[in-house]
Amino acid sequence: MDALYTAEALSTGNGRMGHVRTDDGAVDLDMNPPKSLGGSGVGSNPEQLFASGYAACFHSAVLGAARSEKVTLNDSSVGARVSIGALGDGAYGLAVALEVVLPGTDPTVARRLADIAHANCPYSNATRGNIEVTVTVSDD
Repeated sequence: MDALYTAEALSTGNGRMGHVRTDDGAVDLDMNPPKSLGGSGVGSNPEQLFASGYAACFHSAVLGAARSEKVTLNDSSVGARVSIGALGDGAYGLAVALEVVLPGTDPTVARRLADIAHANCPYSNATRGNIEVTVTVSDD
């Protein structure tokens, strides 16, 4: 792969109860597990950051698919839910649910755009075969 961009971040402190900062300072956050995982819930957590990145990246891929298919989209959005859970052998895993919202778009066309995006999105390519990713499409 020829890298077009490389992001750099540093975690300090106590991992999930520490601090993360990117080299350019654009991300500068205290980290803390959510209450459901025994944390205070104050600050962000890796799952929120992953969900944010996946949602933005997938949305860009949907918009790119629409351009290539010459489909006009209005008020599109992509939501991402990232879940963490025990795999049963002491390890933990992730699952992702993506919701692509394309108001006023024919359902068949919307599904095709989501499928194209899923084939092209770097996050989808990185997770394919590694974690469960479901993609739903709606118009609201």
